[in-house]
Amino acid sequence: MSYALLASTRYDPFLTSCVWNNDIDGPSPYLLLHYQADRLIASAALHDKTFRHGTTLSNVKALCDKVVREHNDSRGETALKVRVVLNPSGELSATATPVKAFTSDPTLPSLFNPLTNVPPTPVLIIHIDSQPTSDTVSLKTTDRRAYDDARIRVGLQPVGSLDPPAGDAPDDVILYNTRNAVTESSVCNVAFYRNRRWVTPPLAAGCISGVLRRWLIEQHRIFEAVEDELTLDSIKDDEWVLVSNGVIGCQLGRIKLHTSTETGDYAKD
Repeated sequence: MSYALLASTRYDPFLTSCVWNNDIDGPSPYLLLHYQADRLIASAALHDKTFRHGTTLSNVKALCDKVVREHNDSRGETALKVRVVLNPSGELSATATPVKAFTSDPTLPSLFNPLTNVPPTPVLIIHIDSQPTSDTVSLKTTDRRAYDDARIRVGLQPVGSLDPPAGDAPDDVILYNTRNAVTESSVCNVAFYRNRRWVTPPLAAGCISGVLRRWLIEQHRIFEAVEDELTLDSIKDDEWVLVSNGVIGCQLGRIKLHTSTETGDYAKD
């Protein structure tokens, strides 16, 4: 197998004040780590002839604790992105990089009502990819070629690259499949405001089963769309989009569309 299973979580002491983030041990500084472990275990079970079993919340947490101690200050106050990799051999490994600490509940943007609320700042600029992507799956893996290709097409660098983006690059790009159904962004699950609620593409469209996506659905903050409900034709310029993942939490963006006069395809500004 050419890829490993991946879980990207966040260590942030602020999260211990968020009761919804508690796990079986009580307040947790890791963003929905119990959901991350659940997804790793379920994904490994789908490949039981390749991935060895034995992954548990306790050993994922122990690994995260170890890498946090290695990369943090003596008081453990630095927020970190923690990247956990499960190889086909069953070996777990992790790396950590600093991120800006949370100062408020990272799920609050999911309560935003575009029809009645004052627009927040800052707001992400989100473009639509210029061509469909057909090889994305609901598993989160180390194979990011489809996502990196989409990022490059709008002037962004692959995730992890130290090279700067193009001057006119957006903050992120949304992918769609060969049926023109929206799937996800290059790093996040997405939701659009439809009929007075946030609607997210179904897993059948080809999006990753994000841990925060799961939590938002369970909490009735977002709702899964029917298949092909969210298509390119339904997306309007400047409309709101809610993006989410297990590192950044929830953020709000606005769609910036540009249609090529030569091809009629969606492309970046």
